[in-house]
Amino acid sequence: MQRQSQTKVLKNIPLIDKIGYGAGNLTFGVVIQIISTYMVFYSTVILNLPGSIIGLAIGISVVWDAISDPIMGHISDQTHSQKFGRRHLYILIGAISIAFFNFFLWDIPPAWPGIWKTVLIITLLMLVKTFTTVFSVPHTALGAELTDDYNERSSIQGIRTIFFILGLFSANVMGMFLFFRPTPEYPQGQMNPAAYRDIGITASMIALFFGLICYLSTKKYIPVLNENAGPEGDKGGIKHLMSSISSALANADYRYVVLGYMFTNIASALIGSVGMHVFTYTFRFGNYGIALIFGVLFGVSILSQPIWVKISERIDKKPTVLLGLGSSLVAALYFVVLVVLRSSVAGQASWFLPFSILSGFGMGGLFALPLSMVADTIDVEELVSGERKEGLYYGCLTLCYKLSQSVAIFILGTFLDLVRFDSSLPVQPSSTVFALGMILAVGCILSMLTAMLCYTRYRLNRSKIAEVQKQLSLRQLDQETNRMEKQ
Repeated sequence: MQRQSQTKVLKNIPLIDKIGYGAGNLTFGVVIQIISTYMVFYSTVILNLPGSIIGLAIGISVVWDAISDPIMGHISDQTHSQKFGRRHLYILIGAISIAFFNFFLWDIPPAWPGIWKTVLIITLLMLVKTFTTVFSVPHTALGAELTDDYNERSSIQGIRTIFFILGLFSANVMGMFLFFRPTPEYPQGQMNPAAYRDIGITASMIALFFGLICYLSTKKYIPVLNENAGPEGDKGGIKHLMSSISSALANADYRYVVLGYMFTNIASALIGSVGMHVFTYTFRFGNYGIALIFGVLFGVSILSQPIWVKISERIDKKPTVLLGLGSSLVAALYFVVLVVLRSSVAGQASWFLPFSILSGFGMGGLFALPLSMVADTIDVEELVSGERKEGLYYGCLTLCYKLSQSVAIFILGTFLDLVRFDSSLPVQPSSTVFALGMILAVGCILSMLTAMLCYTRYRLNRSKIAEVQKQLSLRQLDQETNRMEKQ
């Protein structure tokens, strides 16, 4: 009876509250994306640091970010606060701290000695990554707690994804239009050091504003979420953390979602790390051309969200994810053709629109639906163990894909040196620009194919989750009945 009443309260979340929750993803999305999109370029071209050093610096920060995710998820799961619940205190602290440290990350003087610039890059990246974890893991877990409805979960994650993609859009497209405009001194605006300081300030303001919107929009659910969290227990130790991680990874369907999500995010890491290099040097685009290509890509992703939700309702989640991977794979194959024909298509944005449309459509499904699938695997875990560990599950998810990204970023940083990329040259050697384009295209193809293999082994569907939730409700009813009889 208790579970049934709670389910009724949290079954259908008002649209305005979904938007308020989703807005928090802009806090995470815009900051992480400017780091992903511009940090390697900013460090190698503006700060004149070797690619291997910045690859190592980003790799260290991502490894720490990854390791801290399940720890933060476990801490959040074990937090019991009448005022802040399990998630909201961390959402508040994270939003404020992300904004503060991100500002300083983009205001490093290029004239400083290399050792000081390297120390600052590593330190500030570590701090920004730490507080994005403090914010993002509880925020993601909160989305899984807001409802147990199979389709409503996809709707919540779809709206959350819209804001995440808006963060990508803001970093890539608005960044190019607003901050990297050509000047007489810098015909290619992305070469202007002052532009990075300005985009850092703006990203910090956006992160703080939308983080507070998320906190204020969802704090009214804290009383019900506290009831669903169960009684407080002494389960905060390392032994319980390791046991919980082992239990999560023993969940086969969760494991396949994690692996699939990991490989699609390796493709994102490739685009984020060398995308600016490829479009600037391989295809000789200025800021407006890059902005147009990414603007179409992210615009299609945003507009596709309600389409993906409807497709998922019709054919279920697993086939929908495979459809998204197929669209992204075709886009990557087309990109190989563009690299081969780079001399003919360089600077002509129209050739890149099919890539933007196919990739954007596929990306729209690959960001939202796996997170909804994770929420379903948590129901299975609850049936087995009697505990709901949303924070830990999403923490382990990000641990796996961030560790893989750190390896990919480190390799890419070293790769820039191996292919003799020289930031002082306005035009790179032909072999260099070809290698840059092919590593991006082939890397994405391999990542998508591997992700497909993982998702095909996922077994849950609508009817199986309905049966799991039915058993959970019956068990809760039995427990409540026994409790009343004892009284």
